[in-house]
Amino acid sequence: MQLFALLLSLLIAVPAAAQQLAPDELVRKVTSDVLDTIHADKQLQAGDRRKALALAEQKVLPHIDFHEAAQLAMGRSWYKATPAQQAQVVDGFRAMLVRIYSNAIDVYRGQTLKVLPVRLPQGATDVVVRNQYLRQGRPPVLIEYSMKKTPEGWKIYDISVEGVSLVLTYRAEFEQITRNSGVDGLIKRLAEKNA
Repeated sequence: MQLFALLLSLLIAVPAAAQQLAPDELVRKVTSDVLDTIHADKQLQAGDRRKALALAEQKVLPHIDFHEAAQLAMGRSWYKATPAQQAQVVDGFRAMLVRIYSNAIDVYRGQTLKVLPVRLPQGATDVVVRNQYLRQGRPPVLIEYSMKKTPEGWKIYDISVEGVSLVLTYRAEFEQITRNSGVDGLIKRLAEKNA
């Protein structure tokens, strides 16, 4: 999960004008900004959790569509949940990802990124941005950001690392919990993880 947290950290908020960037340009820009911020901040490098949480809240979360991610993670169970339960699941899923992110900030040191070109057909509203994380002395790690165009700009709703989807990883867990304990059981489990 630390690698997923690393990926989430690379999504930093940008000015409104930058929201018009193509998805690969957005990933390239925000990645550079985040890596520069981490490199320049000794407290982040030392694992300051308060600062990592603030970084996530301020710069990471605006680029993630937690509603879409939670809906995909719940699968068929999403449609069994009331709107109030859906909102609780979205909030719990968001809090869990922020917690994972804040615990993994030290993983970022020494990382570089190569964003691969994207073929974006005119009018496309869904795209996968592929890139490679490069680490000295190690083979590149392939990362894929599934993104959709929203009125606020491009948003990420899933991340895959070497072919393993964050959403699908949680879907199996969420489906088992909802099968055994219902949607309220999932909400309770997310609250326990976030406690």
